[in-house]
Amino acid sequence: MDLTTWMSNYTGQSDFTLLGFFSQSKHPALLAVVIFVVFLLALSGNALLILLIVSDTHLHTPMYFFISQLSLMDMMYISVTVPKMLMDQVLGSHKISATACGMQMFLYLTLAGSEYFLLAAMSYDRYVAICHPLRYPVLMNHRVCLLLLSVSWLLGSVDGFILTPITMTFPFCRSKEIHQFFCEAPAVTKLSCLDTWLYETLMYVCCVLMLLIPVTVISGSYSSILLTVLRMNSAEGRKKALATCSSHMTVVLLFYGAAVYTYMLPASLHTPEKDMVASVFYTILTPLLNPLIYSFRNKNVTEAMKKLLGVSTLFQEIVK
Repeated sequence: MDLTTWMSNYTGQSDFTLLGFFSQSKHPALLAVVIFVVFLLALSGNALLILLIVSDTHLHTPMYFFISQLSLMDMMYISVTVPKMLMDQVLGSHKISATACGMQMFLYLTLAGSEYFLLAAMSYDRYVAICHPLRYPVLMNHRVCLLLLSVSWLLGSVDGFILTPITMTFPFCRSKEIHQFFCEAPAVTKLSCLDTWLYETLMYVCCVLMLLIPVTVISGSYSSILLTVLRMNSAEGRKKALATCSSHMTVVLLFYGAAVYTYMLPASLHTPEKDMVASVFYTILTPLLNPLIYSFRNKNVTEAMKKLLGVSTLFQEIVK
């Protein structure tokens, strides 16, 4: 058998089929509408948060710079998976080419990895602001912020560059049906007809490192913050510091919790149904919740919102 025939029979140039979760629902049309609404809310919420941060000079600080970048990543993250899923449901076709599958996998791995490190950078920013307030303007100047953002993107892309090529070069001689609504690496790996134990071990080690480094930074930062807050004499200062940090910790727990389940728990604890629920959580719900957490629990953001609404009302009155 020559190489061309082998490639055709095993790796296959044919499309994959994304089974998704619409087929398991009794009301797929209603579910599609709900997801579409959530998608629009996530995009508009994150876009509004970015607009507020850019337009209000009081929000031109490192903390809000990182929040705006988190919102940008969330907008890109949800756009990688949801539009394709909704279009498949509308058109009745659930096919995806190998090339498109690889691109989708690379983008979501890169964005997820970058968000892990960005959350670590945000925790370091809070550590410097609360534990070293006098040195904060120097330690967290604009150049440092850009450096931390660049490092987050660079380290996040390592995950995509390592796992995507290996996953997509496996011979797929089994069913081409992916038990997910997007090309998630673990779900695609299950289709391979080779023993993937070594690759799964590599994926596990890679994901442990991708999570362990940010978690170490986050744990160290918030341990120091907690000790500093407990020593504060001002009750108002303690309340403000804890409010700011609790918002960030909520986002960290939401995002990291789903990632730990997907990539670090033993295969025996996974089922296609549970995997899809976890994927919905960190690809669809987290981008929706992040702007809500950072806006409703943040006085500066709500004040910026009031200013923006006030300007809009004044503009309408002038036009009339």
